[in-house]
Amino acid sequence: MDLLDRAIELARADLESRITEQPGRSESPEYLERAARAIGIGAVKYADLRTTRTADYRFSYEKMLSLNGNTAPYMMYVFSRVSGIARKAAGLSADAEVCMRELVEKCASESVGLRIAEPAEGALARQLLRFPYVLLELERELMPHLLCEYLFELSQRFNQFYEQCPVLGAEEASVRHSRLAFCALTGYIVETGLRLLGIEVLPRL
Repeated sequence: MDLLDRAIELARADLESRITEQPGRSESPEYLERAARAIGIGAVKYADLRTTRTADYRFSYEKMLSLNGNTAPYMMYVFSRVSGIARKAAGLSADAEVCMRELVEKCASESVGLRIAEPAEGALARQLLRFPYVLLELERELMPHLLCEYLFELSQRFNQFYEQCPVLGAEEASVRHSRLAFCALTGYIVETGLRLLGIEVLPRL
């Protein structure tokens, strides 16, 4: 068994364990296979790309597959969280992948006024605005760890925003729309960034 097969096996076991802990949730064998491959292979790729070319690192399945820290699963979880918000906004019976695309398209086609009233909103907005400059630096330096560092910081900012700023529970419609736009932008950038690194994202983890 090579290291990718082992990573997929461990990812599948962890995913199945987490699914059993969620009442009422079940996934098809096809989705489990797709998710395990995306998580396992993505985790190995990311662990290698997040380190500078001149630095060594200790290979650890436990660390690279963790949902905490600078790992691919951590970023995937953020995208999954945004997809979940999009799905709830559209109705729980809706398809998560379709809802995510529709939310991004809606925010791109409409003039959604972003309101920054909370410190967490300001911190997230500043991080989102850095994305094009990070891509330019990535192109110039050819060092993918720069993108990894950015995505990790963005994911941290989003999780702080999520904890401190109710999205669907916001009382004012304008605040709710603004925070949905923050979610859509974050999801789009996380997905784009991971795909640039050759890593698939998933609507559910």
